[in-house]
Amino acid sequence: MQLPFPGFKPKLIQFLTQLNKNNNRDWFAKHKSRYEEDVLGPALEFVEAFAKPLHRISPLFLAEPKKIGGSVMRIYRDTRFSKDKTPYKTNVGIQFRHQMGKDVHSPGYYVHIAADECFLGIGIWHPDNPTLAKIREAILSDPQKWKKCSASGPFSRDFNLAGDSLKRPPRGVEPDHPAIDDLKRKDFIGVKSLKRSEVEDPKNLSSTSPTHSKPARRS
Repeated sequence: MQLPFPGFKPKLIQFLTQLNKNNNRDWFAKHKSRYEEDVLGPALEFVEAFAKPLHRISPLFLAEPKKIGGSVMRIYRDTRFSKDKTPYKTNVGIQFRHQMGKDVHSPGYYVHIAADECFLGIGIWHPDNPTLAKIREAILSDPQKWKKCSASGPFSRDFNLAGDSLKRPPRGVEPDHPAIDDLKRKDFIGVKSLKRSEVEDPKNLSSTSPTHSKPARRS
């Protein structure tokens, strides 16, 4: 899939690397213009460029190039309940979520760019209990179909299932169920690692395209 987007420039990674070493409000205030020019601006351009291709994949997923409340996640961390009190995220997070979704726990596509790793994610992260129950019910109703979708074909070629899992089987599920590893999942996300060269120049991307796999969605 060719996008009308030139790629993220090295300045973006350079800023995130420096922010990681100077994660405080004084430093960020002095360099906020760099953040807006080298990080936020390109991220919004990418979201705008992906709007039409995303619509072709599914019109139910949204690309919103807005500074606040859109597809680009805010750089400010919520430190109220965290031991880590650093005020800023040191990555760019972009989520194209389902139109019915209200937060990051909605089905969607996700792009993660950081100095130490870049990746593409698809699916649903930390779904609420009713949604998680429906996903498990779908697997239980046809485990062979689930295995065919998740462990073979285009999905398994491009993505690895990732996320958190229960230590014990969910209630009512036998521990020797053939799909027990997936039934224990708390996240249903596929992850594909990206090289910096692929992030900085889309021409270096492999044939991987989100059209190969659709994210899990609410039933």
